[in-house]
Amino acid sequence: MAHPGGVRRRPGRVALAVDRFVRGGARSVVGAPHGRHRPWVVRVLESGGELAGCIAAEMPSSEHVRIAVIAVRAGSRRQGKAKQLLTDLVQDIARKSGGPPLISALARTDQLAVTRILLATDFKGTRVIRADGTGGALHIHYQYKTRVEYIDPDARHLVPVTAQTQLVESLAPADHAITGLVTLSGERAFEIARFEQDDPATLQSGEAAAGIAFSGSILAAITFLLGFAFSSTRFPDDVRLLLIGATFSTVLSLIIYASASGELARIRSNSFGKIMKWGNVLSEYGGVFPFLISLPVTYAQASGDPWTTMILAVVFSSAIAWYEHSEFSIAHRFQRSRSEVALIVLTAASPTVGAALVAAKTTSWPWTMVLIATLAARTWLYLFRRGAEADVEERRQWQVRE
Repeated sequence: MAHPGGVRRRPGRVALAVDRFVRGGARSVVGAPHGRHRPWVVRVLESGGELAGCIAAEMPSSEHVRIAVIAVRAGSRRQGKAKQLLTDLVQDIARKSGGPPLISALARTDQLAVTRILLATDFKGTRVIRADGTGGALHIHYQYKTRVEYIDPDARHLVPVTAQTQLVESLAPADHAITGLVTLSGERAFEIARFEQDDPATLQSGEAAAGIAFSGSILAAITFLLGFAFSSTRFPDDVRLLLIGATFSTVLSLIIYASASGELARIRSNSFGKIMKWGNVLSEYGGVFPFLISLPVTYAQASGDPWTTMILAVVFSSAIAWYEHSEFSIAHRFQRSRSEVALIVLTAASPTVGAALVAAKTTSWPWTMVLIATLAARTWLYLFRRGAEADVEERRQWQVRE
């Protein structure tokens, strides 16, 4: 059974063996390694105890990786081994890199085998590279795409591989790329597609505005409930304290969202994601959850009906539990641990427990302290023990939006 070998980052004996492997008759779909004094990443594939294929990539810097060699023995071709080597290498580089590096490869227009492999592994041909000594063929720069982008389905066309002048013209715009290789009238042709370009500043500005509007609405609701709490002499003091803390946290999130707007307009220190994480976490665990959890408790105090109180509290607990489990929650954007799951359970159970204590006319201070500690622990966990929300793994593929 074929299995991949280890990844090594310097040429040494491995790169020399790859060089001899390529020169000894195995098919090289990109080129042979050279410049041995630069860092290299090498991966080999073995089958039946013999070297069946290899891939080598040069790393001129920590942010750039250039695929230099993909070679497969004659008896091991057309089995998906080249694609497996390239996929494994890309995934390994992505795991070990601090940020998403630029992973690219060069292939001539007459190298259709490497073109098919690259296009099948999320590489897209983005531009033409001028090079001499290619025998009339063009060099195409293929780049691995790490984020979702959208194709305009009405702006695609086919260009024969031999129509080099038209190919250069088609790839001249920055939003055009090679996305496929097809057969057209008995000859090979590139599929050229146009990708819709997003404006990051506009998207971030819209996100900051949505955060300000959301926190403002939550603040208005909390303020209304806090006014009712102070006007009622029977309202539990611990719930008043909880609402006061929610008001403070929501106001703080509004200030942070405003800071995010300033980051976009003036500061531009590339910390928008970090600022938004603070605003999102504080508004949810300091404002939204205390407000929602206090509603059944408020109803229990105002109505005096234990049955309807408990039904309402169970509905709220079930809704919070569903939300926590869904992909819409803030917690879904971070990696979860066992301790965090326990905190999620405590948060979801809080409406039922709090309403039951008030309905039974017993002391609710211990419940309030546990709730405050739970929400504070989750806030601390997401702000200081987890990375940015952008660290969540993205679906690394290109999509066609119909």
